[in-house]
Amino acid sequence: MATPQPGIFAQGARSHRHLEFDLRPGVSPQQALGALQALRQPSVTAGGANIVVGFAPALWRAMAPTASPALLTEFPAVPGMPATPHDIWVWCHGAGQDDLLDVALGVRDLLAPVATVAFEVLGFVYHDSRDLTGFIDGTENPGVEEAHEVALVADGAGAGGSFALTQRWVHHLDAWRALDQAEQEQVIGRTKPDSVELDEDVMPATSHVSRMVVEGDDGEELAIYRRSVPYGTANEHGLHFVAFSAAPSRFTIMLERMFGVGDGVHDRITEFSTPVSGAYWWVPSLESLGEVLG
Repeated sequence: MATPQPGIFAQGARSHRHLEFDLRPGVSPQQALGALQALRQPSVTAGGANIVVGFAPALWRAMAPTASPALLTEFPAVPGMPATPHDIWVWCHGAGQDDLLDVALGVRDLLAPVATVAFEVLGFVYHDSRDLTGFIDGTENPGVEEAHEVALVADGAGAGGSFALTQRWVHHLDAWRALDQAEQEQVIGRTKPDSVELDEDVMPATSHVSRMVVEGDDGEELAIYRRSVPYGTANEHGLHFVAFSAAPSRFTIMLERMFGVGDGVHDRITEFSTPVSGAYWWVPSLESLGEVLG
């Protein structure tokens, strides 16, 4: 298999930065490629930081039509789920925000001739990998070996690359904290201290687990590889959701189930958190990046 961008799977980073860029008016895909050459993995790091680079589906098709997987698609139209597409996504993660600021400034300066920063968010690991709701995040994540199978395209055009989803969710913690622990566990579908899934006979159909645990046509659970982190200030805070998959259809099914497309049943987490951004990205393999960037 081709080599995936290593930052997708690199663990241990407690600080994260996500930057999304828009190409400047009149900039061609070829001009953008010239500015991106210095971002080739894995050489662009500072202080042990990892960098993952993703592209809007339309931009990657224009840059590398022969290396574009057939499943490459735009963010779906889901009522209640905003689409906020940009052209280039750069995710930096490492030990501290000081090094990551240096990396972010370097990335901004490299891309400045062709693109501007449209969006930036600073994320962090909260206690023992919990969401700001107090629940452990990513309990369903696959193990290290299985993660590659879940996240990466196995063969054909785009082999070694991954489809990615990013979203920013704004939490309403005052409303959430008004619930007692038992009520919160009914919303999530797991126990709060140790993230044990509730028994089926007490699991509400509207719980987050009920809506997000989905079986495919083969009876196997649809899996994605999550790399989400909390973010925020005293005034606004929430979750920057990040996930990778070998097929974008898994994302679409989950997004539709959150907002009741088809059956009208909403994930109750949407009562306490509001999505304010959403985009699909293509994260190519190192070989694809090398071929395209030269």
